Amino acid sequence: MRMRTLGVSVCCGVFLACASPARAQAPIPGPCVDGTLDSGARSRVCVPLAGWNGRLVVYAHGFVPPALPLGFYQTTLPDSTPIDLVLQAQGFAFATTSYRRNGLAILEGADDIRELLAKFAEDHPAPLHTYIVGVSEGGLVATLLAERSPELFSSALATCAPIGGFRRQVDYVGDFRVLFDYYFPGLLPASPVNVPLAVMQNWDTQYVPLITAALATHPARTLELLRVAKAPFDPAVPATAVNTALDLLRYNVFATNDAAARLGGNPFGNRTRWYFGSSNDLRLNLLVRRFTASSAAVQSMRLYETSGQLAIPLVTLHTLTDDLVPVWQELLYVAKADTFARGAFLPLPVKRYGHCNFTNEEVLGAFALTVAQP
Repeated sequence: MRMRTLGVSVCCGVFLACASPARAQAPIPGPCVDGTLDSGARSRVCVPLAGWNGRLVVYAHGFVPPALPLGFYQTTLPDSTPIDLVLQAQGFAFATTSYRRNGLAILEGADDIRELLAKFAEDHPAPLHTYIVGVSEGGLVATLLAERSPELFSSALATCAPIGGFRRQVDYVGDFRVLFDYYFPGLLPASPVNVPLAVMQNWDTQYVPLITAALATHPARTLELLRVAKAPFDPAVPATAVNTALDLLRYNVFATNDAAARLGGNPFGNRTRWYFGSSNDLRLNLLVRRFTASSAAVQSMRLYETSGQLAIPLVTLHTLTDDLVPVWQELLYVAKADTFARGAFLPLPVKRYGHCNFTNEEVLGAFALTVAQP
């Protein structure tokens, strides 16, 4: 598979304007109107007061810890500019939802977006084109909608998302936690598949400093942990090794209990997995903690898996050294079907470390390609 490294240059100077139809009147951004959907999810719709180009962008946000209140999260560009203002300035309408719940909300998020579109249709003229855009967990929401409800959208954009394998992503995070407990025993209490509330409540004040100090004190052990877990970091920037570990452990801490509750049991299993790349693989595999995924959770996770079958174009944006959602998720997606060969799937890799670590130009360039798809 060939993948194009993103290096978008746009002749007109403003990325989105290139894809917008000619307008007789310059767009005038309008106020955003908030509401509540029948599901209980909050909704936000922003339509230009004048100069609407007839196109609607629907946005799916990423993971939000379950304990946080419902809200409109991750709705800015990398430089903190509100997405809706940028889009409205180019004539696009914008709509998003909080989803009805935080935490693992992929299927609920997809349903809430379908309901959001129905509500938009009640209050506004039918859009000429509708685009679904999602980030991280929301990128999986966007991809599932592109596959399962293609009649609602013209094209889709998924950034830094686990689109290749949901269960593989669950196991990647779980593997890191059990390996961390092997290399740094006793730092995190209880189980990788059942996290105490006290760990979540004291994560930033107690556990982050404790883990950071341990990783810094034992750099060789830290590097071996990352190697065995196949967790990406930037060797040129040593601090990224600690950042990778904290990112993965944070997700384990805040997502594990909620995922088990939503899926009907523990979704992580490593009973027969062989870990390698350590200084003593035999010892590692004899002593590392083992878990079995519940049959109910395994069955539930099938609903979260993409098929690779696309009836509309899907553009993706992913850093090559994404520590939380590795870029191999893109390769797994390609392997699912012939969408890449047929031109329905356009992956855009970015040579950089970090999860969703993009520039404004990269995000807007990917969006320009999304709206330009036939």
